[in-house]
Amino acid sequence: MLNNPTIDMLRDLGLHGMAAAFQNLQTLPEAHSLEHSEWLALLIESEVTTRRQKRFEARARAARLRHDAQVENVDFRAARGLDRNLFLKLAGCDFIRQQHNLLLIGPAGVGKSWLACALGHQACREDLSVAYHRVPRLFATLALARDDGRYGRLLKALAKPDLLILDLCAARSDVE
Repeated sequence: MLNNPTIDMLRDLGLHGMAAAFQNLQTLPEAHSLEHSEWLALLIESEVTTRRQKRFEARARAARLRHDAQVENVDFRAARGLDRNLFLKLAGCDFIRQQHNLLLIGPAGVGKSWLACALGHQACREDLSVAYHRVPRLFATLALARDDGRYGRLLKALAKPDLLILDLCAARSDVE
């Protein structure tokens, strides 16, 4: 049969999502009753989904978020004065697209860093670039960069992401 060469060619072309979908469709008995256009639509949908997932994973890895926080896991019942509607509106990431700033303030231990990481994670899902930095470590890096001539390059890198999270709360002794 032509299945293995087809799968090999799809992989050679970098269409790994299509290759996996083609392989899966071959095993389903109901797939034989599908029209060619339906097969093609399923293959393309699988490829698009695979590529979106890979892009998200790459953005999330590059963001280096301190917490694996997600908007869906925010506990609005906690006593921290968090407005549910406002936070969910922020999770839409429109403030990032409009290049507005956001400052999360509150007493120590209420989860400001975690909430910022949840917004960062959501921004990665929305196909926006994110960078997370602990301020004390960033200042130390900037001081070293000034001495060795990398200061301008580092400032340009800090201006590049769509969302820059500067975590002041990490200024405790647990920062290296």
